[in-house]
Amino acid sequence: QVQLEESGGGSVQAGGSLTLSCAVSGYRYGPASYCLGWFRQAPGKEREGVASIYNGGGYTTYADSVKGRFTVSTDNAKNTLYLQMNSLKPEDTAMYYCAADHVRPCNVASETQFGNWGQGTQVTVSS
Repeated sequence: QVQLEESGGGSVQAGGSLTLSCAVSGYRYGPASYCLGWFRQAPGKEREGVASIYNGGGYTTYADSVKGRFTVSTDNAKNTLYLQMNSLKPEDTAMYYCAADHVRPCNVASETQFGNWGQGTQVTVSS
């Protein structure tokens, strides 16, 4: 079973930056066949997709709310997924989760297809 562990969350002021990391282990199949994603859930709201990346080709998708501010990437040598977050806004405050699975299509709207999730890391942005 694929295991994921997030890190890098914290508290920042609006306009600041954070980089989240997600260590991935236990790939059952070749890592290149997986779709990796970042999702977030704010208090009282449903979980939403933030960004995704197809590990085999680097194809990425983003939620409209984060386009131009967030960048998703992978370091396959380290089996690590990243989310670089710039120009953070108070509305970005949420618990952030990473996920991995054989998801097709690999995009942020395919949340229900992800079966492997991390425990989450909290991001708090103050105004």
